[in-house]
Amino acid sequence: MARNASHPQHLSFAWRFQLSPGSPRGRTPRGTQNTRRTEGEAAAQPRSPPQERHGDGRGGLPPPQSQPGAPGLHLPWYSRAAAQRHWQGRPEWGVRRAPAARRAGGQRGAGLRVDPCLMAALKYAGLEDTDSEEELPPGWEERTTRDGWVYYANHLEEKTQWEHPKSGKRKRVAGGLPYGWEQETDESGQVYFVDHINKRTTYLDPRLAFTVEDNPVKPPTRQKYDGNSTAMEILQGRDLSEKVVIITGANSGIGFETAKSFALHGAYVILACRNMSRGNDAVQRILGEWHKAKVEAMALDLASLHSVQQFAEAFKSKNVPLHILICNAATFGAPWCLTEDGLESTFQVNHLGHFYLVQLLEDVLRSSSPARVVVVSSESHRFTEIKDSSGKLDFSLLSPSKKEYWAMLAYNRSKLCNILFSNELNRRLSPHGVTCNSVHPGNMMYSSIHRSWWVYTLLFTLARPFTKSMQQGAATTVYCATAAELEGLGGMYFNNCCRCLPSPEARSDATAVALWELSERLIQERIGRRSP
Repeated sequence: MARNASHPQHLSFAWRFQLSPGSPRGRTPRGTQNTRRTEGEAAAQPRSPPQERHGDGRGGLPPPQSQPGAPGLHLPWYSRAAAQRHWQGRPEWGVRRAPAARRAGGQRGAGLRVDPCLMAALKYAGLEDTDSEEELPPGWEERTTRDGWVYYANHLEEKTQWEHPKSGKRKRVAGGLPYGWEQETDESGQVYFVDHINKRTTYLDPRLAFTVEDNPVKPPTRQKYDGNSTAMEILQGRDLSEKVVIITGANSGIGFETAKSFALHGAYVILACRNMSRGNDAVQRILGEWHKAKVEAMALDLASLHSVQQFAEAFKSKNVPLHILICNAATFGAPWCLTEDGLESTFQVNHLGHFYLVQLLEDVLRSSSPARVVVVSSESHRFTEIKDSSGKLDFSLLSPSKKEYWAMLAYNRSKLCNILFSNELNRRLSPHGVTCNSVHPGNMMYSSIHRSWWVYTLLFTLARPFTKSMQQGAATTVYCATAAELEGLGGMYFNNCCRCLPSPEARSDATAVALWELSERLIQERIGRRSP
């Protein structure tokens, strides 16, 4: 015999209630009246077996799959026993407490035990929670759907709604899961969340800490990131599990922090390193932070065009796309020496090796579009020239003799080449979905780049308290590689995550074209010399 649906005392918390508020966009779904089914009506329709829980065996229904406001949408409800465990704070059963209860350390939470008449009397007396617009009243709980919409459950009146019970705002979670969190599904099909950092699990969606209004009034006008931002902050909430990234010089310093930041957010990262022992150590350090990171080291010596060729062939044999290429490796302050290709080492490592690498991987980048190339340059590009007195590109300045060599000047010239190369690469490949930008990571940052002379090490050590950390140095690179607002945009120079103008020489299209043609000729002469 069916119970009378008009008597609240006969209602079961295991029943579902149909949503009436409508969609977040203001559409009213069909059949929006809140009707309660009798046991006879419920028995007439098929339903999945209840999830087994400690107690009476009646469990909560899975969260909704569709967007808020879809026709015929029903929001989940828990059984009375499950709801009581919710307010008692049993984390082992994954039943969540309302934010008000959490902030009170679990002392509040009489949601289902409080008499409705008592709650009405408290409200009439003005004793309900009024300390904040975002504070939930007693008996309310904040939840999320699978697709990120926030809704509110009233345990006293046994109903749900999209609007916040005090502010009337509708919210959704912003971005993906925080760093270190992962979403899993238990044997009964219920979603729960794993915090790998603190080694705990919960059914509470951690993204509730990052909710935003569905219709914000206006976007913020100030710069979102600056010189104090870190690479991990820029990637907060991002899921890069579908991205493949190559980073040169990634076994230490800024390159390592860049690789680690990408890997800890799901990207498949390849550390292109000259020293494979250090490269493998860097891989283990990343895996030590997250055992599921997809990261590996591959041999690449930019001082050898043959090594660059071998690296490109080995990467192509993997048959994977390439979405992000970071040209990060560089040498600084090294004594004069010629590479096996007969070129001055600073020029070849900092510019020509990267130029050849991009040429060899160009077809993979184009087939993986939209793809991005980021070239790490420096503000020191402003203090040099690479043209002779007649205004033509001077190769003797790029790869000088031992007599004409000065380490600092050679570095500055190579960094100017980086920006010219980046601009010309973007001009040639942007029509094919590949963009390129150059960046300045920071001034005199304490990385391994200064190890060639003890004087440089001393200077960098003295400046260390006043410079960026490695994470902050990697921020601009990561920003240019992932920022949604830069999609399809290139040919720019960035400092502190903000676009700025490079030197007039770096903006010269004629010089960029001349450098490109010279680089192609130098490579062709040396590669052709080796061909049988």
